[in-house]
Amino acid sequence: MRELSNKTVFILGISSDIGYELSRLYYQEGYNVIGTYRSKNSFLDALHETNIDLIQCDINDLISVKAAIEKYKSGCRPWDIFISSVGVMDPIGNFFKCDFATWEQSVIANSIAQLRFLHGMYPYRCKGEMSHACFFAGGGTNSTFTNYSAYCVSKIMLIKMCELLDDENDDLNVFIVGPGWVKTKIHEQTFKNSINAGINYQRTVEFLNSDITGTPTRDIYDCIKWCIDQGKLIASGRNFSVVNDKWRQGGKELAEQLCCDPNKFKLRRSGNS
Repeated sequence: MRELSNKTVFILGISSDIGYELSRLYYQEGYNVIGTYRSKNSFLDALHETNIDLIQCDINDLISVKAAIEKYKSGCRPWDIFISSVGVMDPIGNFFKCDFATWEQSVIANSIAQLRFLHGMYPYRCKGEMSHACFFAGGGTNSTFTNYSAYCVSKIMLIKMCELLDDENDDLNVFIVGPGWVKTKIHEQTFKNSINAGINYQRTVEFLNSDITGTPTRDIYDCIKWCIDQGKLIASGRNFSVVNDKWRQGGKELAEQLCCDPNKFKLRRSGNS
């Protein structure tokens, strides 16, 4: 029998691969778990067998978003942790060869729509104590992500918004986590656009056909937990790498570095003086 917690985690996109796996881990740890889904899939059948609350929502539909937030307001406990686990890679290809309306919609889905949802959910956080919000980063943070411009620029927006939200809100520990390579269904979009994907198509094929499992969801969960445990001074406003950052085994040295350097793991101009 699981030990119940008085904490609530809300997962935007609980039917995604990462969102689903995180929901199971939080549920096993005794959290009250609530999440949104756009359409039914096999993950939802498994979640229905638990006490996890599910809210249907298409984040690209303003009416659907408003209804989902209203449903949360009327029947759910205030949230302690907000995790956004939605995203699309399409359109894939050279910017000037992409349909711009599709490109624009991708930017909205990968950044603005997620921020819109957090904006609507902020009043329903657990007030009087620190709340935590986590987004997911992607390729292109430290280099180009050729042929994935909509996806890439959206993640850059989220990285900067974490810093801005941290600066503006004393009661919010907000950070973004790069999970690294994870075997999820989002890679199907690259398969369907093999010609336009360029070199990333072959990299994706090799990864999915290899014995490499990719980043375990437990590592993603533990990294998020580390950021929450470290609190606002250490984690908030920053962009973390699950795979490369030294947060494991307590992460004492990393925490000390972050405490001393307010610019570390933030979006900055290289070589600035």
